[in-house]
Amino acid sequence: MGAHVLEANSSGNLTPAVHEAGTVLPGYLLVILSVLMVTLVVVIVAGNALVIMAFIVDKTLRNQSNYFFLNLAISDFLVGAFCIPVYIPYNLTGRWMLGRGLCKVWLVMDYLLCSASVFNIVLISYDRFLSVTRAVKYRAQRNMTRRAVAKMVAVWVLAFLLYGPAIIFWETIVGQSIVPANECFAEFYFTWYFLLSASTFEFFSPFVSVAFFNLSIYLNIHRRNKNRAACVEDDTKTQKHSKTVSKMYGCQFENLTFCLIPEKKKIASFSSYSNRITNVECLKALT
Repeated sequence: MGAHVLEANSSGNLTPAVHEAGTVLPGYLLVILSVLMVTLVVVIVAGNALVIMAFIVDKTLRNQSNYFFLNLAISDFLVGAFCIPVYIPYNLTGRWMLGRGLCKVWLVMDYLLCSASVFNIVLISYDRFLSVTRAVKYRAQRNMTRRAVAKMVAVWVLAFLLYGPAIIFWETIVGQSIVPANECFAEFYFTWYFLLSASTFEFFSPFVSVAFFNLSIYLNIHRRNKNRAACVEDDTKTQKHSKTVSKMYGCQFENLTFCLIPEKKKIASFSSYSNRITNVECLKALT
């Protein structure tokens, strides 16, 4: 995190080193980066604020699935409103000048909000999965907001438990701090086994879950469309068969009528009858 790079000291250990921004980046580049970061903050805050306001103003949007989008918008809004603005001066100058207390708060919020965003995406994918694979049961529970709120709270609790206690208590458990006074990063920043374990829950598991849910949705919709096309084809064949049977019985009725009428009327009506479908044509229609 920040403008940290790794350099090896004489004992072979890796320690964080900070390069002064004035010696690395020219002034015009600092201005460009500042403008881009501020623009990013404005876009994130404005876009997610619109989503939150739409949910508050329009009551028709307050269903279970949209609650999860609201939760995602809240986490992304806080990232743009707090985490990125605090990170901008630290990234541009390479020095943390806001004190150790605010450093802890910023780290907790940063890890919490990013993890919450990831878990919200998983929750949204799971909700879409249920809406497609269990449509009847899902519609019956669509307006049950208590379950949606409980899932939203669970997302925040899990996101905090993943990194929060480690950020707050790591220094106390280890007995010393490895973070220099002018820097701000988590105490476990170089503890590979903790990072591997946390990344499994924060990245790999959500990635596999989202991929599974979306693939299941695709296969389910594809199977439905295939079954629907088969049903339409069967209906078309049934209609053609019905028309064929109707023609057959129509021909037989006309033949029976022609045979029952008197001889004199047969001769008179033969010319008009010959213009209609013949027995041979009826047999052709059956085939």
